[in-house]
Amino acid sequence: MLDTGINHIVFSSTCATYGIPDRIPISEGEAQQPINPYGESKLFIERVLRWYSNAYDLNWIALRYFNAAGADLEGEIGEHHDPETHLIPLVIQSAMGVRPKLEIYGMNHPTHDGTPIRDYIHVMDLADAHLLALEYLKKGGESRALNLGTGNGQSVMEVISAVERISGLFTPTRPVEKRPGDPPVLVADASRAHQTISWIPKYKDIHEIVESAWKWHNEKASAYM
Repeated sequence: MLDTGINHIVFSSTCATYGIPDRIPISEGEAQQPINPYGESKLFIERVLRWYSNAYDLNWIALRYFNAAGADLEGEIGEHHDPETHLIPLVIQSAMGVRPKLEIYGMNHPTHDGTPIRDYIHVMDLADAHLLALEYLKKGGESRALNLGTGNGQSVMEVISAVERISGLFTPTRPVEKRPGDPPVLVADASRAHQTISWIPKYKDIHEIVESAWKWHNEKASAYM
């Protein structure tokens, strides 16, 4: 980037850099203590960006995504991984019969229904944040990290309920042992993103997020299965 004269970067980071937080909702001031290689790798790049900023005047924004989800509203681009690890597509695939059952990792977390709670953020809102962050940097904004989330948390069971309501299909499930170090609750305090780049998520309702994902899976995903 420096060799080609580019000195602005918007980096896709993650809430996984926080590990198991002490406080909910999670602010950018929370200690970064990742508990998996994914979070550690993102934290490494954040640190590199800070040092490059000091040494070479490289301007950066690190966007710490919470749980990215959904599809574009026209249903053209959706979420497909191999292997699939994200909850919403896993629930949809289980409801559609592509998977025999959805495995639920732990039913005894300290939450209202025993399943983990996460903050799901629509990919269209993430896209908007990238554009706003780049404009902020181009106008001389200070390098910093920003959380991207809605501030709302949904449990695994609530996501399953949303998929069943929108699809009209039943989701077969199978409880399994919870994963070591899996935080019971991860919910964002994204107020700094609002204050810094005037970002406000438009799609806060889990049903809106699920509906966009369901539309893509129902119409397009057969090409990938």
